Order: sequence, then structure tokens, then C-alpha cells
Amino acid sequence: MTALSVSTSSAASLRADALVVGVAKGPKGIVLAPGAEAVNEAFEGKLAEVLGTLGATGAEGETVKVASPAGLKAALVLAVGLGEAAEDGYELEALRRAAGAAARTLAGAKKAALTLPAESAEEVEAVALGALLGSYAFGTYKGNGNGKEPVGELVVLTVRKGSKDAKAAVERAAAIGEEMNRARDLVNTAPNDLTPKSFAAIAQAAGKEHGLKVEVLDEKALTKGGFGGLLGVGNGSTNPPRLVKVAYTHPKAKASLAFVGKGITYDSGGISLKPAGHNETMKCDMAGAAAVFAAVVAAKRLGLAVNVTAWLALAENMPSGSATRPGDVLRMYGGKTVEVLNTDAEGRLVLADAIVKAGEENPDVIVDVATLTGAMVLALGTRTFGVMANNDELRENLHALAGEVGEQSWPMPLPAELKKGMTDSTIADLANMGERMGGGLVAGLFLKEFVAEGIDWAHLDIAGPAFHESAPFGYTPKGGTASAVRTLVRFAEQTAANGKA
Repeated sequence: MTALSVSTSSAASLRADALVVGVAKGPKGIVLAPGAEAVNEAFEGKLAEVLGTLGATGAEGETVKVASPAGLKAALVLAVGLGEAAEDGYELEALRRAAGAAARTLAGAKKAALTLPAESAEEVEAVALGALLGSYAFGTYKGNGNGKEPVGELVVLTVRKGSKDAKAAVERAAAIGEEMNRARDLVNTAPNDLTPKSFAAIAQAAGKEHGLKVEVLDEKALTKGGFGGLLGVGNGSTNPPRLVKVAYTHPKAKASLAFVGKGITYDSGGISLKPAGHNETMKCDMAGAAAVFAAVVAAKRLGLAVNVTAWLALAENMPSGSATRPGDVLRMYGGKTVEVLNTDAEGRLVLADAIVKAGEENPDVIVDVATLTGAMVLALGTRTFGVMANNDELRENLHALAGEVGEQSWPMPLPAELKKGMTDSTIADLANMGERMGGGLVAGLFLKEFVAEGIDWAHLDIAGPAFHESAPFGYTPKGGTASAVRTLVRFAEQTAANGKA
């Protein structure tokens, strides 16, 4: 695991394999960002000129390496682009992305120091978090020598001498970043290794490590309790479903939050089988459960004065002689009946059971997170998640919080007229499919039907950004991204600070 620390040492005197400086696009060419002063002095004031000669432009995410001169104890200088030059300071997301790109470029190094703009505690945290996320690599299945190891140690250089908040900022970045990387590991793990049972075991181990209360309902308990959604989805698999509760409580908490995550450890589509080209990455269909799990562990590590519970709705959706068929009717937890018209609309079924169960504890807010619909990807693309809610203020707040922490989201409506297609079932209370157009909104309306009266609820559809299939960028790797974790943690922080959700 990459070690993370902060230092007020001079960049010139710090021993490391590499020093990272920031550069940007100015009106007359490349300019150096704050933090690069000592390095520039070692280059006799000509660092920008040297980098320009090597082709550096300052474009976002661009990296250029140059050998260090005699005045530096680090062997290498890496310049990373921040984009357009900023007179009033760089946005935190620009710092995260630059630090992430630098850390990924320096894979294989034992120690790297980042002398990027980091005067405020917020900037220190942004650089630290971006670097830790950018250094991530998933090597579980790779043989020896197949790929470079992540940077061994990352040091964030700051001018905040004698300030404890810089150290606290790095510690906060480590807590969030390490839990995000835990979520990424879960998403990237092959589905023959990550089953509902093994996921539950991982949650139990984390609970023991961090002092969280973990309860697991296996297939027998689910049958006894009447969890028809989870059982209906999991019936076709030899790996039975689980409902896992991971609870963090704080003695001074004045509010409680429930985070519900879709945890389909592999989604073949069931009897409504996905075609070739659409099932190869379906190990990522448990990214919602990974996100809520990571968020609760992070809340515990940060010691937030709020009660937060994660509900992991875990199942494997497979076709077999025992699988749920299109046309079957499931009796959900809580008593509602659902006619299954498409077994590939399974996520809403497991979430519905978990939402009802979570509502029994009367939390102030329920937020569910799911890779729920391809329709949301068509609407918002692969980097933005949709936010729906039964409360306009909650929806707008989560959208704003996502922006604060650097996650792209967009508020989406829940049009009442789209509900009709689901309630037209002649044999059940609801159908699991409705209008074809606006499918992402239909799914949200379905989930809303299972939220208890008087509880505020929001739905984050992370189908687009949860699994990145293109080339890495910034601190985002190829594969699992840990989408929504930062938004959930920020919401928990806000709730703790306000004493209410």
C-alpha cells in the first residue's frame, strides 16, 4: 500500500526518486505553478524554458520528465499539466487530477514528492487524495514482473509550517482514498472470486478491523424473512444471495443515514440474457454496494458524529432451471408484489427489499447507489451519475455536494406520468418494467414505491462512471472508479456538522 505523508521541507533538500511540479498554459506559453520555486531556482530560473523545449504545453494531465540539475537531491523532475493558468488559485479538482496523473506516471518509483500548489489545508488534501487515487493499481491476477508497482511513498510538500491542519488533511485524504481503493478492488475482482458470500465475508472482516457492527442474512434467513426480490434474482445461481448490514454509530450522533447499495456480483441478465458485447464487464454491477460499504468504513475512520448504516443487497443474476422467468410474480419484503417482465431489470428488485428493510430503522435519509440503467448512460454519458429524490432540496444538495468533491452528477426528475407503465400490471401491484423512453427515471420511480412514508430518499444511478473502460485520466484508472464514495462521505460530514440531514 502506498504511504502518504506531508512535509514542510524544501523541495531542493528532499531525497526522493522524483519531484513533481505543476505547470499551466499561460497567454505566452508555459508557466510554473506555485510550489515550483525551489525547483526553478535549481534550474537557474529556466525550468519553464527547458520544459517548453521538451514539448511541455501545460495541458491538463500532460506529463514531461527532465533530469534534475545538481542543486536537487531528487534524481528526476516531473512536470504535470494543470490546464489553463489561474491567477486566483487552481481549482481543487485540477489539483487532484494533476497529482493523480503524476502518481500514475511515476509507477515503479519508491518515493515521490509533490510540490504542487498546496498552501491551504484544502489544497493539501486535494493533492494527497489525487496522488493516492492516481497511484492505484489492481494486480491481484498479474504474474511477477507484469506491470510496475505503485509508488511506494508519496510526500506532499506544503508551506504551512507549524500547522496541524495540513497533517489532518493528509490523514483525511488517506482515509477516503484508501476506502475508495478498497471499493475499486472489489469492483475489479473477478466474479468467480467475488460472490455474495465472499463479499459478505469481506464486510465482516472490515467490521472486525474497524469496530463496525456487521449482520449477514443468508439464503435461509432471507427465505424466512420474505425477501422475495433478493431471492428472486439469486434463485438462478449456485451462489445464493446475501443482505449485509454494516453499521457505524457515534455516541454524539443526532441524525442517522442509510446507504443502500446494489450488489449484483455478476449480471448475465438471467433468462433475459444479455447479448455478447454487453456482459463482459458485468462484474462491476456491484459497484453501488462497494460504494456504500466504503463510505461507511470511511465515516468510521473519520470519526464523524453521525450514525451511518450500509445495506449491501448482494446476489448473482444467472440463467438456469431455477431462475426467475419473465412473467413470474415476486412477493417483495414488506408485502408488495412485482410482476417480472424482464429479468435483466434485476437491480431494482434487490434494492427494493433492502430499501424497505432500511426504512424499518427510520433513518433521516435513505440514499441508494446503483449501476442501475443503461438509459442513464445514454442520457448523461460515462462520467456523470444521475441524482433523483422524493425531496427536491435533498436532490439539489447531493448534486451540489458531488460538485464540491469533484464528482460529476446531474439532477434528474421523477415524472409521475412514467409510473403508469409499471402500475398497469393486471396480476401484481407493480411490474419491474415500464415506459421504454426515460428508462432511468422509470427505475427511480419503481424504487420510490418502496420508500416508507415520511423518509427522505435519494437515488444515485452510477451506471456511467462506476467502471471506466477507456484510457486512464487524472486520478481515474481503467476499471472500477469508486464512484459516489466521496459524495456519500461528504453528505455524512455535512449531516454530522449540522446535526441533521
